[in-house]
Amino acid sequence: MKTSFQKLKTKFRFRYSKRLKKIVANLFWFFTGAFLSLIFLTSLILFVYQKIYDNKVYPGIYVGNKDFGGQTKEYVKNYYKAKNNQISESSFVFTSDYGIATISAKQIGFGYEPDLLAEQAYSLGKSTNLLSNISVIVQAYFTGIHLSPTYAFSRDVLAENLKPIKEKIDKKPVDAQFAFKNGRVTTFKPSSNGQVLEIDKIFKLVEEKTPTVISSAKTETITIPLPITVLFPNITTEEANNMGIKELIGKGESTFFHSIPGRVYNVNLASSRLDGVLIAPGEVFSFNKALGDVSAFTGYKQAYIIQNGRTVLGDGGGVCQVSTTFFRAILDAGLPIVERQAHAYRVGYYEQDSPPGIDATIFVPSVDLKFKNDTGHYILVQREIDLANYSLKFYLYGTSDGRKTEIGKPVILSQSPPPEPLYQDDPNLPVGQVSQTDFAAWGANVYFTRTVTRDGKVIISDKFTSNYRPWQAVFLRGTKQ
Repeated sequence: MKTSFQKLKTKFRFRYSKRLKKIVANLFWFFTGAFLSLIFLTSLILFVYQKIYDNKVYPGIYVGNKDFGGQTKEYVKNYYKAKNNQISESSFVFTSDYGIATISAKQIGFGYEPDLLAEQAYSLGKSTNLLSNISVIVQAYFTGIHLSPTYAFSRDVLAENLKPIKEKIDKKPVDAQFAFKNGRVTTFKPSSNGQVLEIDKIFKLVEEKTPTVISSAKTETITIPLPITVLFPNITTEEANNMGIKELIGKGESTFFHSIPGRVYNVNLASSRLDGVLIAPGEVFSFNKALGDVSAFTGYKQAYIIQNGRTVLGDGGGVCQVSTTFFRAILDAGLPIVERQAHAYRVGYYEQDSPPGIDATIFVPSVDLKFKNDTGHYILVQREIDLANYSLKFYLYGTSDGRKTEIGKPVILSQSPPPEPLYQDDPNLPVGQVSQTDFAAWGANVYFTRTVTRDGKVIISDKFTSNYRPWQAVFLRGTKQ
């Protein structure tokens, strides 16, 4: 009985297994056929879809918010070219203390990139990867694909347009130089910061302004301050010495056009004697002491000087050009002036670049120019002379204590005309020859004031008075037969 049941069970399993295999086989071939049919149908649809949009952008593809579905590549390109024509009227104004440059968007090719955008929009879904193409087409059709617009401008053209301003701005930092020997500074060059125009930063600033220009419905003018970076020297003036000489505290200048050669020579020689002089804290500086002897023995040539009420040729003519220039530097520095004397009459040289009254005469050893160094630090004197352009400058370097100088405009209280010209016979000149030895000058009573403040408080209040005599022109008449 038991044996018969086992046979029956085995027979049943055999029949069921055979039927199950048949069902599985049928299902396999059904789904295989369905899958192949689906692939065929999809390929057919894709083929037809690609044929329809063979030369067009697929539906649902946007650049920004603009739908270019169904449009040709040429259409996309022309669309952005038209946009660029509108943008080209906008301009960028680059501002600085060294100049302003106005550059149009058209000049630098600022705007959309038509060729790139057209290519990107058109090529989506048209790659050699079938599955990738299907994915792009389906996504674009049902949800849309948004490409970001791309913009460009010519960096080379922009940099070229900014080149003139860049040349004015760019300068290298200068390291200080300082050499001290025998109580005198023999080599001195103050340090100075350099600077550079940051072209790469300008490119970024232009890029940041892109959305404003692109999105505007009107012509835009974009102002961009030029970014300038300060470059510091490796050695500052203060680091180059231990005397507290670190900055410019005063400057004086004058011109001496129409000077005779001997006078030009003397101006150069006398000013060189002061170049490099150090003035100690608390010292009362004497111009005459620093200058030394003024005579032919010390190298001076003859030029016109004022002596005994006459203008005559004498050794060292032109030295007062140096004292006048130095006086102006002392005034500018706000230093206390201990001794100063004006010229006997108005000298044209000192009014070439200045109102009357801002001069100082010296006559070694009796008439001097003196001031006190009350800054608490050493003062270094430096001169700058340009013999070709008849210009002299003095620079005073030290440590500023914050004082500020205000020099009033000279006031002319009264004037008096020069006397009638004086003619004198000269047996050394041929008959009929006339030589002028002195020149007429109006007399004047002039004054100017100077106020020096520190932390808002007046520390020096000066009034400088000059009483110029009227000066007579003198002519020599030849009597030599």
